[in-house]
Amino acid sequence: MSVRHGISFEGNKFWVIHRTRAFGPFDYEWSADFLGMEMTYQGDKFGEFCSTDEYFADLKPFRIPLQVSKVGTLVLGLVMQGLLSGLTVEERDRQVQQELVSRGFGQFARIMRRLDE
Repeated sequence: MSVRHGISFEGNKFWVIHRTRAFGPFDYEWSADFLGMEMTYQGDKFGEFCSTDEYFADLKPFRIPLQVSKVGTLVLGLVMQGLLSGLTVEERDRQVQQELVSRGFGQFARIMRRLDE
């Protein structure tokens, strides 16, 4: 049986599963000074995180569904926040699930991880 909606992680990069189709990978790369991060989709930069008050993201050029764009940027932001807060993988996963549900994206709250992590 294929998964209709969810998040599939491989390390810190992930795919958003929407209507059985995987969109991604969403990923990030630290800036040279380790004070910010570049956000990427399929290896191409779509945004930048400088601080909790300064960031931008634009996925329009990729022509992905709006739900995928919203979920992808939310999850990526939560992953970055969890990393900066020193959360474990399990704590980050719980946080992602809770936030997806609380923001109306509960159908995406199924988290899948590769077994070798």
